[in-house]
Amino acid sequence: MSGETTHGLGAYVSFPYDRNMLGEFRRTFPRARWSDERRNWFIPGKTADRRFAKWMERQLSERDPFGDARGRDAYDFDPIGSPYLEAGDDLCLRTPFSRTIVGELRQVPWAHWDDSSRSWHVPYRSYEELRKRWPVIEAAARRNEPDARKLRRLALRGSAEELEAMNRSNERRRRRYPVPAVFPPQLGRPVATETYGVVIFTAILQEIVPRGLSASYPFIKNSLMEFVWASWRFATLRELVSVWPARAGADHQRGWWLPDLEELRASRRLARTQERRHATSRSQRRNAGGARPKAH
Repeated sequence: MSGETTHGLGAYVSFPYDRNMLGEFRRTFPRARWSDERRNWFIPGKTADRRFAKWMERQLSERDPFGDARGRDAYDFDPIGSPYLEAGDDLCLRTPFSRTIVGELRQVPWAHWDDSSRSWHVPYRSYEELRKRWPVIEAAARRNEPDARKLRRLALRGSAEELEAMNRSNERRRRRYPVPAVFPPQLGRPVATETYGVVIFTAILQEIVPRGLSASYPFIKNSLMEFVWASWRFATLRELVSVWPARAGADHQRGWWLPDLEELRASRRLARTQERRHATSRSQRRNAGGARPKAH
């Protein structure tokens, strides 16, 4: 992945772990920095993606000079026929976004995302591994096509599932959450919740939560505690980064707890994505405003 990032111009890259290969990488790219949230490396510089591609090509040829040739032969003998896959210098995948697809491709050695072409690339040497995972990948791609998603929405129209989803959405917009009256969370500190991930509570409202809302908040259904409403907001990336993770194994019965490392990592990834979207939106608005002709 390359382009303008929060770190400046550069590329996010990844490769399978190997001690010797990691040492060679750090000697070749001494300015590279590991991103714990993204689980990959950031190489600064306008030509970072091309420099990394050349380095990776050299590593592959030195470690297994015939790997790509064998993979290409395997593809020619038993190709994957799919509109989502294009064969060229490597195997190029373009699919609708799906967390399932991303998870599967992250298990394929040497697979990497190219932001400029908005596609995944897999070398031929990894063809057999890709082929094993292809049924899951293609099924997820077809399931996430716009027409397929529209049909699912139409099928749910007027159903109990749609009503439940609408109720959850309306409840989320109210920015309120049940907390035990005797065990309220600390205000201003990021905490994990059963429903909305890691948030920051801003006020305890002291209004008792009716038990009839247990469909939106299942943890209150069989609890003997009395719950009151608390207002909340999402935590910013700066706030999430400053939090020290708690140990895993927290008590979830009260609906909130101190987040562990994995919960913080997931929330940081979402917050980072949200900040990038806001920055892009602000940049587009500024550019659009600058392009307007002056009034005479």
